Amino acid sequence: MNKKVLVVDDEPGIVSAIAYALRREGYEVETAGDGEEALRKAQSFQPGVMVLDVMMPRMSGYDVCRKLEDRDDIGIILLTVKNDIVDKIVGLELGADDYMTKPFEIRELLARVKALLRRLEKRTGDIKSESLQYGALQVHADRRTVQIAGEQLELTPKEFDLLLLLLSHPQRVYMREELLEQVWEMDYAGGTRTVDIHIQRLRKKLGEPYQNMLQTVYGVGYKAVPAGEYP
Repeated sequence: MNKKVLVVDDEPGIVSAIAYALRREGYEVETAGDGEEALRKAQSFQPGVMVLDVMMPRMSGYDVCRKLEDRDDIGIILLTVKNDIVDKIVGLELGADDYMTKPFEIRELLARVKALLRRLEKRTGDIKSESLQYGALQVHADRRTVQIAGEQLELTPKEFDLLLLLLSHPQRVYMREELLEQVWEMDYAGGTRTVDIHIQRLRKKLGEPYQNMLQTVYGVGYKAVPAGEYP
């Protein structure tokens, strides 16, 4: 388990409190005061989890999520003073794994960091080595890549996880709540809109004819068609 945590916030008091609590629990901690410093330290420090404030000068936490490379290996917990559900949806769509609204209890943050590291470790251990083939479309689970006729698609981590889950169980109908639980690994109280948005984006990126492999089961959720329909 990678017990390195990068704490990013422009409020020194918050950074110090979180870092102190994490170090007491045995984590190796680095800190950053803005988004640009966070990107530099993420590359050199290679944390397992980043605790990332949304509202920062120079570069927001959302922008860090957009620019962060190799974030499949980094769990992200967003910190925000906003309680607007739209802000939370935006963060999850950009690849964040969890969020907390300020003010928060340090003990709860510690519990979420620990739980997120366990989920990431389990996800790494559960990765399959085989590939999935849908005609000219290939999904390589171990490399976490999707290619169509040899051209790689640029998917976010959550888009990839969602596609892999559906294609690995063709014809299995998943309710939106199930997809939230299995892909986002959380009971997302904000509703299921983020699932619909991710499906829409996946279909657009897949293009014809592969966008039709992800089918809506009205009033229930989504399913993938069998691979045999794409010879």
